[in-house]
Parts: sequence; structure tokens; C-alpha cells
Amino acid sequence: MDYRPLGRTGLQVSPLCLGTMNFGPQTSEEDSVAIMDHALDLGINFFDTANRYGQMGDRGSLGATEEIIGRWFARGGGRREKVVLATKIYGPMGDWPNEGGVTALSLKRQCEASLHRLQTDHIDLYQMHHIPRGTPWEEIWQGMEQLVREGKVLYAGSSNFAGWHIAQANEAARQRHVMGLVSEQSLYNLNARFVELEVVPACAAYGLGLIPWSPLGGGLLGGALQKASAGRRSSAQMATQIEENRPTLEAYEGLCRDLGEQPADVALAWLLRNPVVTAPITGPRTMEQLDSYLHALDVELSAETLDRLEEIFPGPGTGHGKPAPEAYAW
Repeated sequence: MDYRPLGRTGLQVSPLCLGTMNFGPQTSEEDSVAIMDHALDLGINFFDTANRYGQMGDRGSLGATEEIIGRWFARGGGRREKVVLATKIYGPMGDWPNEGGVTALSLKRQCEASLHRLQTDHIDLYQMHHIPRGTPWEEIWQGMEQLVREGKVLYAGSSNFAGWHIAQANEAARQRHVMGLVSEQSLYNLNARFVELEVVPACAAYGLGLIPWSPLGGGLLGGALQKASAGRRSSAQMATQIEENRPTLEAYEGLCRDLGEQPADVALAWLLRNPVVTAPITGPRTMEQLDSYLHALDVELSAETLDRLEEIFPGPGTGHGKPAPEAYAW
């Protein structure tokens, strides 16, 4: 495994991040434990979760995923020491005021609650799950700084921020002489390239590592047509997405066949060749899925292949001869 720094930090993480959102509602605790053990065996040391993970529809409960990870850490064997642990704060964890959001109070309370569920004394990367519009940055950084001083948080990250939010956050941090955001977790894949317009340039300018979520577009880029033609059943939502994107998917999966590679591997390899990207989040439901993602690290995409992907999935700067973010002006 070739590790890479998280953004401008010296922290070394694997180029694939283990997403745990399925742990609990869709993947049993027994299988979740096996996946986490196998991830370490493969050299994957970057795990991502959130305080609200664990409830999906009428299944599970808020915080259940962190609890599964905590019980796994408690098994010992150096598990916690080997993992770079990322979790998140933002969504409500109860019905009373101040049980959600990002404030000095919620940072203290929710961090303590996550530490308890995770059975650890610190969080390596504490991420704001969404932009906390109602809280001034002075308050947010005051709360984060306190957690850092207490040794409960090491790095701060964001998720679903716009480029302007990243600039605001890190300029406010600069004034306080603190490190600020070191990562941004965004929706980013071949079929969803909006972040290239502002977020990717902001990450590059401020030294944030980009952590793409849904790198396979919820399965759309994982060979959806191929699986459908093989008779594999898909959800009504996925069937609709396939029909809406059929010409694009036919071109994409045809290119992958020509390359002799699986669509999922090409989609991940395309993200990994971006120097701003630290590690796409993969959310395997089985160990077989986890194993399959590893091949993406060995896939080399030629300039010709990259040009063809630009034709199939045009980004915000495509066709203008100008890079984002200036592309829109041309």
C-alpha cells in the first residue's frame, strides 16, 4: 500500500478510505467486524464514520455504527493504533435544542458522546458534516481549539462545503493562528463533477485533501448496465437512473470493456489520478466488494483514455480551453 498525506498535513493515510455507513442497518456487526479486520490486513488504515450513522429508514439507531466500531477497537490487537479515525458532527442526535448543529456546546457534547461510543480517547479527523450557517467561525474555532488542547481531536475537516465556505473557514483560522480545515469530503465522481468549479480549486489553494464520497455514483458507475443485462435486480431508483443515463453508460462501459477493466476500477482510478484527491470513500457491504476495490490502485489511465472520459462525462471546464473556476466566464 502506497500511503499519501492527508492534504497539507504529514498524516499518512491509505489511498482508499473505508466508509462505514452500511455497518448496522445493511451489514451485520459480525460482517462489519470481518470487513474492518480485512481492511487492516490489506493495509487500509483510513476509516470514516459519523455520529448519526446506524439508522436507515426504520432499521437501526443513531450512533449504532460508532458503537460497532468501538466494540471492534475494544478487541485490542492494536486496532485503534493502526487506524486513522474520522467521524462527523452536525445532524441532530435528539429532539431537544442544542443536540445538533456545530456550536461550542455541541462540539463539546457530541465529541464526548462519539468518544464514548467509539471507545477511544481521541478522534483523528473531526469533520463538520455540513456547513454550520448559523454559527460564527469564531465560535466554531474556539470549540475546536478546546478539543485539540484537550487531546480529544487532532485535525478538523469539512464535508459538503462550498469553495467559499472553505475560504471563510480557513481565513478565520488563519486570524486565530490555528491550522483550520485539512480536508473536505464532497460528492465527486465521473458523473457528478460540480465540485471542480470551486471546491477543488479551493482545496488546492488551501491545502485540503479531498475525500470523495459516492465515488461510484451510488453504483451507477460500477457496471450498472452490465449487471442489469446479467439479470441482477436493482432498485426502482437505480433502474430510473440507468434509463436516464443509458447512452452515457453504454459509452462508458464500452470504453471499460475496451480497456479490459471493470467500470468501478476505472471510476476510482480516475479520481485517484487527481492530485487534490486524498482517498475516495468506498463503502463495501461484503469483503468481496472490499477486495474488488483494491485493483483500482493499479489501473493506469492513458492520456487518450482520459480524453475519452472527458467526452463521455464532460466537466465544468470541458470545451472552453480554460480550467475551472474560470471556465464559466468563457
